[in-house]
Amino acid sequence: MMRALFSGVSGLKNHQTRMDVIGNNISNVNTYGFKTGRVTFQDMISQTLSGAARPEENRGGVNPKQVGLGMTIASIDRIFTQGSLQTTGNQTDMAISGDGFFVVSDGDRNFYTRAGAFGLDKDGTLVSPGNGLKVQGWMATRNQAGEMVANPSGTTEDLIIPIYGKVDARETSMIKYKCNLDSRKEVLPPNATAQMRMENGVVTNIDAYDNQGNTHRLSIVFWKTAPNQWTASAAITDSTTPLTLDVQAGAGMQNNVNPTGRMTIRFSPDGKLVSVGDEGSPDELNQGDLSVNANWRVAGDPNIRTIRLDLGKAGLLEGITQFASPSTTKAVEQDGYNMGYMESFNIDNSGVITGVYSNGTKQSIGQVAMSVFTNPQGLHATGENLFEVSNNSGLPNTGAANTGGRGKIVAGTLEMSNVDLSDAFVDMIITQRGFQANSRSITTSDQMLQELLNLKR
Repeated sequence: MMRALFSGVSGLKNHQTRMDVIGNNISNVNTYGFKTGRVTFQDMISQTLSGAARPEENRGGVNPKQVGLGMTIASIDRIFTQGSLQTTGNQTDMAISGDGFFVVSDGDRNFYTRAGAFGLDKDGTLVSPGNGLKVQGWMATRNQAGEMVANPSGTTEDLIIPIYGKVDARETSMIKYKCNLDSRKEVLPPNATAQMRMENGVVTNIDAYDNQGNTHRLSIVFWKTAPNQWTASAAITDSTTPLTLDVQAGAGMQNNVNPTGRMTIRFSPDGKLVSVGDEGSPDELNQGDLSVNANWRVAGDPNIRTIRLDLGKAGLLEGITQFASPSTTKAVEQDGYNMGYMESFNIDNSGVITGVYSNGTKQSIGQVAMSVFTNPQGLHATGENLFEVSNNSGLPNTGAANTGGRGKIVAGTLEMSNVDLSDAFVDMIITQRGFQANSRSITTSDQMLQELLNLKR
């Protein structure tokens, strides 16, 4: 009977623990990023009254006789199923669709969380407002091509978003041309005047920038000089010397400075661009990317500036073409800009933070880090929606979102708790009945003891 009493006590205590976990789940039903807990039971050791006996020649085997001594908690698991995503419209709110955790730090230790209700402090640092922990990632740096990119293989650092920060002016180094030169244009004589070229040719204009962000209008005039052949000259405003066009010739070519400063463009009979060359030099390109350098100077600066004019690829239709259609050739893209101020930013599925500036440019600022674990249920909960690495969680595998099974980031949303109230209420009923049944086993054992004590009356 004493065994029954202690078994009942263990049932009461452990069902109470299960009720505590259920209560905690229900209390966090609206906690962003919360993961529901689950209690599993197992029986405790059993007292052996007699052991098992093996079968003999004329007698069968005998099973062991054991009396269980109650139950105990086998585990308290955290269920990391995906929670529903709630749209907030706040650009610093982030949710994870899939596995993975955001990384936040107090400067000494890293913590991990599924709750992405982040914000900016007065310094522009991306933080968790509830505790001030700083979101970790990688700040973008400028690569050899002049682009701002983040390096997800580097050491994580604090993310700072410079709201209203400035972006330096960038000098134009490339202009891309596309569309068509009308093959029906008449061929002009070699001694055609500038007025004839303007009236019978095709003129394109685009604004280019110097290194201080000053605007310079670059104009190119194309005129037909032979069947399937055009000549072009260029000019740019505020240049101290005439703008010259010069093909950078390949191996075996002279690679001299173009004496006339004009270029010759040739097409195949079916309208495809086949070559570009210097008008007064044998330098010519007829394979791969066909481009020509526009050389000019800015007032007050003796250095020669160069803009690469990208005309297309030899034998393809992606650049300038020559068909019997109205001329539509124009400069469609250039990589320069003046100084600008960051007005807003957005975060994509890979966690890349892109700033949008007043000069119309977009530039990468940084990238949010994400971590995954071999055993996320082994993480140690520290409160405030945070987890720490434990001896059984495995080390964090930190990298960019949308790679390595880390899931993707959905900006402007938050992950809701994955607590299912219907399951919680049913589990509560089962737990209450288990607690009640264990209390009955205690009272019944007590009555049996009372009857034993009454034998001597």
